[in-house]
Formats: sequence, C-alpha cells, structure tokens
Amino acid sequence: MEPKKRSNLLRSFRYAFEGMYSGIKTETNWRIGIVEAVLVAAAGLYYHLPRFEWIIVIILIGLVLSAELGNSAVEAIVDSFTAERHQGAKLAKDFSAGSVVIVIITAAVVGLMIFWPHLLP
Repeated sequence: MEPKKRSNLLRSFRYAFEGMYSGIKTETNWRIGIVEAVLVAAAGLYYHLPRFEWIIVIILIGLVLSAELGNSAVEAIVDSFTAERHQGAKLAKDFSAGSVVIVIITAAVVGLMIFWPHLLP
C-alpha cells in the first residue's frame, strides 16, 4: 500500500476511534450499551456458547452499538442546524431513535433465544 493511502487509512481509523471515545464521554446510552455488551460477553463465556451463537451475539452487539452511535450522529447534525423546534428535525431524531429501538428489541429477542436454553436446568 502506498504511504499516502496508508496515512489516509490510519487517519480514518483515528477519527473512528475518536468518535467511539467521544461516545463514551458524552453518550449515556452508548456507555450503557458497552456495559450490556460486556455483561452479555461474560454470560457467553460462562455458558460456553458454541461458535455459531458467539457469531450471532458479536454481530448483535456490533449492531446495537453502531445504531446508538448513528443515532447520536443524527441528533448532533440536527442540533447543529437548528435550535428551534422544527417538525422535520423532530422526525429525523424520532426516526433515528426508533431504528435503535428496533435493533435493541431484535437483539433482545435473539439473545433470549440463544441464552434461554442455557438457563434451563
């Protein structure tokens, strides 16, 4: 890889990690999501999830955390353009928040399907 392309790639990753760090500093729901992810991972280790279930759990954790950061991005963009109440701004924020809820509900249902058999005696 050319040095300039490698430099651009590294810069892109740096910005991405800065975004995640900013999420930790400023977004309560993202911090909660990280704690939940750690707890789910700990439960997966405790119950010795098979590989396929781990794959699903890891994908869902990534989707939930990504959706939370995406929602925060939409809110930041909308808030940077208007401080006034605007129906379009409200819709954008509501749609974004709704998408997070859909991902969380989906992850919870699939998580129950994965963990429930391990919880039964």
